[in-house]
Amino acid sequence: MTQLQTQKPAFEGGTPVRDQFLIFGQPHLEEAEIDEVIGTLRSGWLSTGPKVSLFEDHFSNYIGTQHALALNSCTAALHLSMLAAGVQPGDEVITTPLTFAATANVIVHAGAKPVFADIDPVTLNIDPKEIEKKITPKTKAIIPVHLNGFPCDMEQIMALARKYHLHVIEDAAHAIEATIGGKHVGQFGDCGAFSFYVTKNLVTGEGGMVTTNNSEWAEKIQMYGLHGLNKGAWKRYSDEGFKHYQVIYPGYKYNMMDIQAAMGIHQLPRLEKYLNKRESIWKRYNEAFVDLPVILPAETPKNMRHARHLYAIRLDLDGLTVSRDQIMEALFKENIGTGIHYISLHLHQYYKETFNYQAADFPHAAKVSHQTISLPLSPHLTDQEAQDVIDAFRKVILYYKR
Repeated sequence: MTQLQTQKPAFEGGTPVRDQFLIFGQPHLEEAEIDEVIGTLRSGWLSTGPKVSLFEDHFSNYIGTQHALALNSCTAALHLSMLAAGVQPGDEVITTPLTFAATANVIVHAGAKPVFADIDPVTLNIDPKEIEKKITPKTKAIIPVHLNGFPCDMEQIMALARKYHLHVIEDAAHAIEATIGGKHVGQFGDCGAFSFYVTKNLVTGEGGMVTTNNSEWAEKIQMYGLHGLNKGAWKRYSDEGFKHYQVIYPGYKYNMMDIQAAMGIHQLPRLEKYLNKRESIWKRYNEAFVDLPVILPAETPKNMRHARHLYAIRLDLDGLTVSRDQIMEALFKENIGTGIHYISLHLHQYYKETFNYQAADFPHAAKVSHQTISLPLSPHLTDQEAQDVIDAFRKVILYYKR
């Protein structure tokens, strides 16, 4: 029989598991950061100021780097890292296709060509063996992405970087808490880029950070991030007195505000507590779904710590009668919000048309693109909400199971 003949009717499901819709990626904010934001508003210093400086100090201590530069997004962090690395037109930068558009977009913004290397089908991270195949005399840098919070194989990637004299910029948007051998990601490459977007493990609404041990790069990134000025607003207008500035480079408006940092300085000390909560939910999900036609997230090696940013489960489509998107629609009817992380970039119009990528060029990334679905995973979830996700997912998968 064909799949069409065996396909069940569209999911109705009767009474939904939940009465109210459960938002995917809802942030967990506490009173301390709300009070801090209000205090910032009352202080009159709303833009880049003392709270940004404090947040940078605390973040560099947490990650373990000499420098941390706060910006308005992880995209800005990646872009300025490209510029600090000297990436320019004619260069090539290797990265994974299974990532958010920003990772590759910033390569284009720098005037270079994004070159994709396929993923490891188990970890879903970029495969070092595939990276080496894509290195040419034009290659300037590698951007490994610690997808979903699972650390990349940085030992092999850094070995390639040394062998071919390449820069490494870690996209750690998902991976603030992730470590390898007890060492935080963001320390392995020349720099690391972190995200504090509303769905991330540390939330400032919007925001990002660059970490580096390279003082020259840190100085450039700080300057590039605020119009190319040699002194930031906090230094120009602080109680030390006004200081003149010079435009050293035609920079960008990428600075973080104190309003954002006010949230970050309170979220940062709670990272470990929040991680423990997500670990608990992750374990419940794994135990509840082990008998379903799904591929559970890969086990983390003992020398690594997973940041547990996204619980991205893969559907065994051969064991189901419908597509991933239809599963998501059914979960929506159960009032459960979900996400997709990600549709491989080589399948998107811009990258297909501009760089002539074909679906078969990166078969592992293409396959995962049609399988993956992310379920709610947040310290904001109550035990009952996590159970609702489990009940709804099992209900839908069992309905469409072959």
